Parts: sequence; C-alpha cells; structure tokens
Amino acid sequence: MTDLNIHRQTQVNQDDLFLQDIFAGWSAVGQKTLPCKYFYDEKGSQLFDQICQTPEYYHTRTELAILARALPEVAQYIGPHADILEFGSGAGIKIRKLIDALSSPRTYIPIDISEEILLASSAQLAQQYPELAVFPVVADYLSPIQLPEQFSHQSEHKKLVFFPGSTISNFEPQAAIHFIKHIRALLGEGDALLIGVDLVKPAERILAAYNDAQGVTAAFNMNLLQRIQNTYQTDLDLDTFCHRAIYNVERSRIEMHLISTVQQDIQIEGRRFAFAEQESIHTENSYKYSLESFQLLARNGGFDCTHCYTDAQQLFSVHYLTAN
Repeated sequence: MTDLNIHRQTQVNQDDLFLQDIFAGWSAVGQKTLPCKYFYDEKGSQLFDQICQTPEYYHTRTELAILARALPEVAQYIGPHADILEFGSGAGIKIRKLIDALSSPRTYIPIDISEEILLASSAQLAQQYPELAVFPVVADYLSPIQLPEQFSHQSEHKKLVFFPGSTISNFEPQAAIHFIKHIRALLGEGDALLIGVDLVKPAERILAAYNDAQGVTAAFNMNLLQRIQNTYQTDLDLDTFCHRAIYNVERSRIEMHLISTVQQDIQIEGRRFAFAEQESIHTENSYKYSLESFQLLARNGGFDCTHCYTDAQQLFSVHYLTAN
C-alpha cells in the first residue's frame, strides 16, 4: 500500500460507541432508534455500493450525470491548486470525477468512519494521482475533528468541501443547518461547498428506491442487526425482524425501519429490551428538498447559492455554494 499521511482521531473504541448508542436508542421512551452512521461497516459499505447499481436507485447515476455536465463550469469557479475536503468519502468513486475536472488540485482530505475502506480508496487515489497529496482522516465526521494543517485558514489556496450523495438528507432540518454552519466555519470567504441534494418527487418513485425488487436495501438495513449479532453477546434472532421503508408525506422524508415481527425480549451484553409485535427500530431518515427549501437552508448556514444543477426530470440536484 502507498505510504499515506493518516490522521486518526483520538476517540472511544467504535464497538463501545455502538453499544452505547444501542442501549440509548433501545431504551428511548416511544420510538426505538439506531443511528444510520453504523450502516457502514465493511459489509454495509459493500451493500450500499450494490444499492447504487439497482434499477430503482436513481440517486447515484443521476448525480454522476449531473456532475459530468457541471464540473467543467465548477472547475472555472474553483481555479487551480485547490484543497479538497470530502465528508463520508467511502469508496471514492465521485471524487475522481472532481479531481479530473479541476486544474492541478493540491490536496485531498477524505474523512470516513470505515478505516479499511478509507485507506484502500486513499491508497488507490494516491497511486492514480501522484501529484495530489492525500491525507485520509479516520473519524466520525459528526464529532469534532482536528483537520490536517493543509486545510487551515492560513492556506492561500482555495478550499472546496465536497459532500455528494445527498447525505445531508439524513439530517433533521435543524441539524442540517447546524452541519452546514460547521462546514462554513472551516472555510474562508469565497471558498466553496459542492453538495448533492435529493429532490421532492412522486412518492411511488421514492418508495421504489428504498424497497428495491432485489432486496438489497432490505439487506443493507438488516445488516445493522447482523452487526450487533456479530459484535456482542446477544440472543438477537434476525429472523424475527424485517425491513420497511415508508414515505412520510407530511415531513417530506423516507423513514427506514426494522420491524419486530413478534413480541419478544432481546438481551445484549446483559441488558434486556422488550419489543411488541410490529414495534420498529427507526434507522434512517432521508429528507427530500425542493430547490427553494434547500437554498434557504444553505443561506441560513452562511452560503450564497452560486449555481444549481439538475437533471431533466428534476430527480436530483447539485449545488455550488460560496461561503459569504
């Protein structure tokens, strides 16, 4: 593997954090929860890559098509020798499109919670782009992160944060504004954020994307329980749960749930949790925005909406935002 300047954030063991979040989420009054960030262990990341290939999941192929059209113009806005930061970089497919479009980008800082996937993709990028300095950061980007000095305000080079895939849709609206403000705090005036955002559309189209005929999204959701079973002392039985995705029209969001098909008690590391029949664990939200509602969110977060790119069917959008 290519030598990399790897930054690991000092933090509690991930298994310990996951267990804390299970206990907190399953002890909650009312709706039980599990944070969606735990989807992305090695198997979960592989399943997500498979989801992106399903016919129903329009997000990835639509965003890639938009980027293909938009990036030449984006490159003119950014200029040469930019420093790039990407949250939740994963396998690094989309970043290659951006790197190829930009003029001699200087540094790339990918941040991801999955160390194995992050380091593998970073090593590949470092080999493919030898003139690009790659500084992978192993961290949960929802926690405070000490970034490499190459992305400091003192740098004379323009900075670009890349946040594709509509991951912003997983945040509650107020949390989304807070995160956009966090990104703004990393940037100087005139620096930029390039972000993908899923759009409001007919419910049937949205529901199909999260209930694909091959059952890959169901396997992705169920993998959270598989991860619990593989990691901890538990009597959890996967056969007593099923996947369900629903569209909450009032809140304009997809909700992913794991449904207990029977009344049961589940023990995890000595703690017991009662489930009623048909009780759910809420694992993820995916909010759908109008162009206007997202641009308002961006302005509230400290950005000017410089340009917006969409596809012909208005399924998805990519926004180039300038820090004001």
